This record gives sequence, structure tokens and C-alpha cells, in this order.
Amino acid sequence: MKSLKHSLLAMIVVALFSELAIAQKLPGLDPSPADISYLRQDGRKSAPVLKVTYGRPLKKGRTMLGETEPYGKVWRTGANETTEIKFYKDVTLGGKQIAAGTYSLYTIPGKDEWTIIINSKLDTWGAYEYEESKDVVRFKVPAGKPEAEVEAFTIAFDGGKGDATMMLAWENTLIKIPVKF
Repeated sequence: MKSLKHSLLAMIVVALFSELAIAQKLPGLDPSPADISYLRQDGRKSAPVLKVTYGRPLKKGRTMLGETEPYGKVWRTGANETTEIKFYKDVTLGGKQIAAGTYSLYTIPGKDEWTIIINSKLDTWGAYEYEESKDVVRFKVPAGKPEAEVEAFTIAFDGGKGDATMMLAWENTLIKIPVKF
């Protein structure tokens, strides 16, 4: 009898919590989840040189670069909030000196080359509040091709110990930005 009471009580508790969980209607997963990419001096256990926080939009069968994200227009370099880049020390990015600090990373995609923009205005959504007067540096890099099509927009690093490459990859486009520190 005691066992039956415990079983009934357990079923009631489970039913109540199930109803509460359904009633909460929590948001689902973001279709363009946030990601962070670090460049470290010498592997995972060493001090960071820079960190990029960005949204990772997916291609989902669409043509993104040149259509959904038009060529020649300032882009947030990802999805949702404007991509932010934090330099833990002074670095040279694309041949341009940048002081330690946190900045927005915008780009202007092109078929053959991209303009990379480091901007001082922070905490914005998209490129709607982009102000050219807040640009810290601006430079161009050639557009290349990855080995295979890239479904999710990706920012990654290759190298370390003073020299690295920051890579932006999406669809059939690969951008390589030299980093010296």
C-alpha cells in the first residue's frame, strides 16, 4: 500500500512538472547560433591574442554572398549582433596596426576582394548603426575559394607564435587575413 501511494505521488509530481515545462514556451535554438573563435599565442593553454564573437548563419540552400548579403554593401560579418573582435595586445591585422581593445568587425564582400573594417562603435545589431567615421582601420584582401563548400559561416585561425591567418569562410568563398603579434 505504501508503495502504491509513493508511485501515485511520483506520477502526480511528474505530471505537474511536465505541464510547467510545456507552459513555459522557452525559445528554441537560434537559427544562427553565436560562436567564439580565439587566436592563442601557442595553443589552447596559452594566452589569447584575439577573440572574435559572432553569429553563424547557415546557407540552407540559399545563395548568400552576392544575393542575400549583397556585394558592395557593409555587412556585420555574421548574423544577429555585429561581430566583435577583441585584441588582447597590439597587433598588425592585414598590414595595419591596431591597438589592444574591443572593436566591431564589419566587411564589404565582393566577388574578387573584400574590404575589412575595424570600427570603434560597439553593441549594435546588424550593420544598421554602422558609422564610417568610427572606422579605426580599413583594408582590402583578395577573395579565394575553400576546398569544399562551407554551409555555416565560419571564422577560424591558423598559426601562432607571432604569425597567423584569420580565415572567414562561407559558401564558396575563403578570405585570409594575415595577423602579426
